[in-house]
Amino acid sequence: MSGGSIEVRDMVARRGSFSLRVDSLHIEPHEIFAIVGETGAGKTVLLEAIAGAFPLESGSILLDGKDIRCLPVQQRRLGIVYQDHALFPHMTVAENIGYGLRMARVPKAEAASRVDEMLDLFSIRHIADRYPGIISGGEGQRTALARALVLQPEILLLDEPFSALDPTTKKRMYETLRNVHGRFRCTVVFVTHDFNEARSLGHRAGIILDGALQAVCPADELFTREFSPQVMAFLGRGEGEPR
Repeated sequence: MSGGSIEVRDMVARRGSFSLRVDSLHIEPHEIFAIVGETGAGKTVLLEAIAGAFPLESGSILLDGKDIRCLPVQQRRLGIVYQDHALFPHMTVAENIGYGLRMARVPKAEAASRVDEMLDLFSIRHIADRYPGIISGGEGQRTALARALVLQPEILLLDEPFSALDPTTKKRMYETLRNVHGRFRCTVVFVTHDFNEARSLGHRAGIILDGALQAVCPADELFTREFSPQVMAFLGRGEGEPR
C-alpha cells in the first residue's frame, strides 16, 4: 500500500452540544499517530470524523488528497476498532472476522482464505468457533483487529484499544500492533489516556484539550518539549520540568 495520508483543515466537528476544532493536522502514510487528552476532550470525535461517521460543521478532511465527503464508504479504505470491540454477539469469531468480506461480496473461497490468514496471524484459530461472550478481553481485541484488517485498510483507527487489558496482555498487544503495522504498512491512529503507551507506540502524538487540538510533537518528546502552560499542566510537568 502506498496511500494512507490524512489531512485535516480548519475543521469544526459538532456532536450535540460539544464541538471539536482542529485548525491543521497532517498524518503521513504508514505513520503511527497517538491522540491523547482529557476525558471528554474530543479524542473519539476526531477519530470518528476521520472515519467520516458524521458531517462536519466546517472545514475538510482529506484522505490521500481526496475530500472524504466525495468518497463512497467502500473507497475510504479504513477500519475502526472501538474500546468495547463491538463484536457481533450472535456470530462466532470466524464469522465476525468475515463479516465485512461478506458485505463486500468477496468470493467465498477468497474470503475463507483471508479469514484463515487472520486466525493464524492473531493466534486465535483455537477460538474460531466460539462466540464473543465466552472469550477473554485479549482474544476479543485480537478478533476486532482481525475483523478490521481482513479488509486490508490503508488507515486503521483505534479507540483506546488496550485500556481494558491487564498489563501482561497489554504488552503482548503492543507487540501485535507493531507486527501488524510492519506487515500491512497501514497508517495507524489511536486514542489513549496512557502517556507511556503513546510514547512507546506512536511516531508522533497530538494533544487535545478543551475541544481543540493544542499541540503535535514527536511522541518521544512529550516530556522534553516546551508547550503552553495548559498542555504542560495536563502532562503533569508543573513549571515545565520533564517528568
